[in-house]
Amino acid sequence: MVGDMDHSPAFLKIVHAARVGIKELSVAEARARLEKNPRTILMDVREDHEWQNGHAAQAVHLGKGIFERDLEKTFPDPDTEILMYCGGGYRSALTAEAAQKMGYRNVYSILGGYKGMLAAGWPMKTDH
Repeated sequence: MVGDMDHSPAFLKIVHAARVGIKELSVAEARARLEKNPRTILMDVREDHEWQNGHAAQAVHLGKGIFERDLEKTFPDPDTEILMYCGGGYRSALTAEAAQKMGYRNVYSILGGYKGMLAAGWPMKTDH
């Protein structure tokens, strides 16, 4: 995966293990799913400062640090379709795996994350 050299071997090991058991979507596939189903949630799982500096216009924010704690109270229905992204598709693989362990059945990690979405011209905004 592009960017592997930016990450430690131990981190990459757990990400690659998570990716085996989750569903991933390309940026184009994520866009199509969101257009098809207006109830689908686009979730940014990056840190607060990353979110504030720019995020997908229609995204909700649930940072990886509080993800497991707050997912159920934020979206109590385990059938909710949730498309998750982070900076490059690594942390969102981990949150997709965690959501599945919590009983969520329709969760996806977006390949390429925020960087890929930005490159594809996804509408973005900032919280400044």
